[in-house]
Amino acid sequence: MDSLDSPNLSGGFTSTRFVLVEPSHPGNVGAAARALKTMGFSRLVLVAPRVPHVNDEPEAIAMASGADDVLASAVIVDSLAEALAGVHWSVALTARQREYGPPQLPPRAAAGRAHELVRHGDIALVFGNERTGLSNADVERCSALAHIPANPAYSSLNLSQAVQVLAYELRLAFQETLPDVESVGTNASSDEIEGMYTHLENALIALDFLDPANPKKLMSRVRRLFARSGLEREEVNILRGVAKHILLRVKKD
Repeated sequence: MDSLDSPNLSGGFTSTRFVLVEPSHPGNVGAAARALKTMGFSRLVLVAPRVPHVNDEPEAIAMASGADDVLASAVIVDSLAEALAGVHWSVALTARQREYGPPQLPPRAAAGRAHELVRHGDIALVFGNERTGLSNADVERCSALAHIPANPAYSSLNLSQAVQVLAYELRLAFQETLPDVESVGTNASSDEIEGMYTHLENALIALDFLDPANPKKLMSRVRRLFARSGLEREEVNILRGVAKHILLRVKKD
């Protein structure tokens, strides 16, 4: 299996990870690999699949239908944190509205945003388990949400169909030419942002602003606030510096 880092690859098509979280059915994994290949993508990441060596399963190989290379090179990891390591922007696909979490975009708008940000590094599209979808914790780890506006009377999409829709929208977006823009700061990676949230949470606890026994939705709201801004690495460093000095001052007092 390939590693998550692909330093020899470049461009939107090769800088995009499609992440399936705890997929249950080998056939869906194979069909997702086929969906990626038809749209020019190849980076499939599987988080704790129910069948450990799912890319070797006959059903998965059969449903890949010629996309055996994409299936065989799928990276298998234990957690979403590992799947998003080094990713600078990610979008979670959700079948239902979420009270909390990052901002929600239609698929086409999400693809357009991905096209703007992929120039800064890897991006990821995250899909949940066929039956339960993504947990709130998984959703909050992502930069944005996307929801496919299907028929309200029957809105159930198969996992591989959802992958196909988003891969198609990304293909359309990536084929557009973006105007040249002035250099901007480097977006913070997913793991850098998660470290910042942990640091900030510890500082808020130290200030007695956040009660860990009764946190309510404070950190979820904080995550939503920062997700709207698209944090750059320098901004994350500033926030971690603030948290560090809060902890030092509280300890001194």
